[in-house]
Amino acid sequence: MTNRVFGSGEHHSVLVIGAGAAGAAFAWRLAVAGVDVVCLDRGHWPDPGAYATSFPDWETRRLRDWNPNPNVRSRPEDYPIADDTTPIKPILFNGIGGSTVLWSAHTPRFHPSDFRVRTLDGVGVDWPLTYWELEKYYDINDRLMGVCGIAGDPANPPRSARPTPPMPLGLAGARIAAAFDSLGWHWWPSDGAIISEDYDGRLGCNHCGPCELGCPRGAKASTDITYWPKAIAAGARVITGAAVAEVTTSPAGLATGATWFDVHGVQHHTSADVVVIAASGIGTPRLLLHSGGRDGLANSTGLVGRNLMLHPIAAATGVFTEPVAGFAGNDAFCLMSQEFYETAPGRGFVRGYEVQVTRGQGPLVTALGGFNLDVPWGTGHHRRFEQLFGHVATMAITCEDLPNPDNRVELDDTLTDRFGVPAPRMRYRLDANSEAMITHGLATSRAVLERAGCAEVLESRLVNQAGFHLMGTCRMGADAATSVVDHRCRTHDVGNLLVVDSSVFATAAAVNPTPTIQAIALRAADLLLEERSVVPVP
Repeated sequence: MTNRVFGSGEHHSVLVIGAGAAGAAFAWRLAVAGVDVVCLDRGHWPDPGAYATSFPDWETRRLRDWNPNPNVRSRPEDYPIADDTTPIKPILFNGIGGSTVLWSAHTPRFHPSDFRVRTLDGVGVDWPLTYWELEKYYDINDRLMGVCGIAGDPANPPRSARPTPPMPLGLAGARIAAAFDSLGWHWWPSDGAIISEDYDGRLGCNHCGPCELGCPRGAKASTDITYWPKAIAAGARVITGAAVAEVTTSPAGLATGATWFDVHGVQHHTSADVVVIAASGIGTPRLLLHSGGRDGLANSTGLVGRNLMLHPIAAATGVFTEPVAGFAGNDAFCLMSQEFYETAPGRGFVRGYEVQVTRGQGPLVTALGGFNLDVPWGTGHHRRFEQLFGHVATMAITCEDLPNPDNRVELDDTLTDRFGVPAPRMRYRLDANSEAMITHGLATSRAVLERAGCAEVLESRLVNQAGFHLMGTCRMGADAATSVVDHRCRTHDVGNLLVVDSSVFATAAAVNPTPTIQAIALRAADLLLEERSVVPVP
């Protein structure tokens, strides 16, 4: 007798592909409304006891099996990505929680202007929705994820009280904040999806530091510990180790489900009334381009995979003469500045950038010269290490990336995953606007760090292992001729096929995309519920 594989041959109301930030939020919203929803993910449930930070050699593990680049990590659930045609390398994680398992958890929101860049600045495109249509969903997501911070930032619209207080600035952060004050420039404690005190059954942050390696304590939000337990309790089902190869369709052109491979390479099919893709800005176009025939699925415009946006990130690292405990506290944020966020005359570029002040690194990464440090081998190594370890803070300059159809994700001609499905290829280059923005951002960051008393400032024009933000490859728009999905995240070509991840971003803004991804997914779920005559939860 053959054992039946869970999910194989089943039919569900809604099938979600991808269990990360977007898929989890979408599935939870439907499940609590009583909808039959199942999710397929090629990865597995994370084991906090196996996180790199659970071992004394955590920094070595960070370079190998917990590397954020799937090409380096090469777990069985990862698929290769051809990245020799991009200076910014891909960073993503396959598994329940998706990239929120390894993210930095810096969670600023988009500005209202980010949805109207064509109208305001004559570049990019306008979104078919506004900040105000997402506002309540930002609030819902903040509560579900657990966000630390403080309301009242003058650079942003008013918002609800943060669930927990902001993270401490630390010694270096306080020095840099004083420098911003001295220059008369904006700064504010960062919003972050790391709880600073106990919240919703989770323990508050203990400031151990390496947040991007998974959080065994559960203080850093990832959707495997926030959305998914609540979604499953409400009736959602998750199938792990399910590598989706193709979205299937009927002769009438509607989505019918998905074909997937289990960990043993056996092929299965799960059918559904509605199919929802949430597989990242790389995984989603890959899946659509491999479905539906020669030109791909939902791709009558040829825009699937086009307009890839990555957020070019430059870095200026300040070296203090005295110890500032730069390694202490969450590594990715303490404060941010949006002084140069909006377009202004005379800067030589349109749109703008955010500056995010981050902490220093651990001893091994410091010794290896990682993240913008200059540490020679041989003579002078130990002296230089002592100058840097615990003495640095970095200003990461996140630049708004304008959509360009030549920047894209496509299927590679020869590279495949272990199931024979074509791998994605990234094609990307920086434009002159980004280059000018980087130059300006480095100059302003140097001014701040020097005012803060740094004896030395080290600069990097591009942090190439910075492809955290993969956006735009299935653009949202009102015009079916110039976009892939509408304001509801429904594909123009296939009436029962939705895309709810960062692929739908019309523009990139200059901030981390995750809270906006989740707000969009929650809103799309509510719109689907309305269409199904189901009253959404408040």
